[in-house]
Amino acid sequence: MLVIGHRGSGMNVVQSSDGRMRAIRENSIRSFNAAAAFPVDFVEFDVQVTKDDCPVIFHDNFILSELKGRIIEKRVTDLTLDEFLSYGPQDSPEEVGKPLFRKTKDGRIFEWKVENDAPLCTLQEAFEKVDPLIGFNIELKFDDQIEYKEEELTCVLQVILKVVSNYAKDRPILFSSFQPDAAILIRKLQSTYPVFFLTNGGTEIYKDVRRNSLDEAIKVCLAGGLQGIVSQVKAIFRNPSAINRIKESSLSLITYGQLNNVAEVVYMQCLMGIEGVIVDFIPEITEAISDIMGPAKEGKGETASVEEAKAKPHFSQHELSFLLKLIPELIKS
Repeated sequence: MLVIGHRGSGMNVVQSSDGRMRAIRENSIRSFNAAAAFPVDFVEFDVQVTKDDCPVIFHDNFILSELKGRIIEKRVTDLTLDEFLSYGPQDSPEEVGKPLFRKTKDGRIFEWKVENDAPLCTLQEAFEKVDPLIGFNIELKFDDQIEYKEEELTCVLQVILKVVSNYAKDRPILFSSFQPDAAILIRKLQSTYPVFFLTNGGTEIYKDVRRNSLDEAIKVCLAGGLQGIVSQVKAIFRNPSAINRIKESSLSLITYGQLNNVAEVVYMQCLMGIEGVIVDFIPEITEAISDIMGPAKEGKGETASVEEAKAKPHFSQHELSFLLKLIPELIKS
């Protein structure tokens, strides 16, 4: 099972009472290398392109700061590279960046404070400064509220591909996007790296019906020659029969979502045949997966193997079938 660090070593939830959600600035070089210190296969991050055609790593469509007591909100793709990098901590200790704020889904605004801060970064910097053994899951980020023309998408994707071509070397790369046309286009523009379609599988509903179910996601992948699906884990647990349909379509399946920070949920996905998980709590989940899938500890021999096997939950096919029927009821929101 692949373990993929979400936005590096975990996303930031600035209003959370859990310190792990504010430990390191998400989508930063520091966060990526912190994740690389654990047995992760990839780090996932969001790429947008600035007004002057530079791919940068940032999740939100808008970047917020404060000026004279007022919150100033600007679209990331309307900024130049220099303007984008002027936010947050600066590489030079003599320089002071604009303070960063973040808006929650319900509209509340918080100062974006973390324990271990770091400057914002570009895609090129990530290739140059992050452990070369760690793969990159590059999410191609587009605004859900905008209808993009094909030529607009093509222009953005070509800028990103140029950086990947120049700096990726032997690093494993995986592209993904919630924007179905972008996912299909990036597949047409290159055949070197796999492309996955991101979907919440119907846990939220969008105008574009291709985004509203796992079956629609399968159609997108088959029509566009994509290699797999990255689904909200809740959608898989609500509709576990979709796993067989995805596998019968010769597609890979990875999941994301906060439930993936629970070791038991990850274990269930191992049993269900899911091939990867995107997680925030990297130390806890990598340890859990090592316990589930790893060999016996060196030097402890057969006794250790027996003890470790006893410690792991075991399910008969009948019990697993029952659990798969029960889980959708348990997680209904």
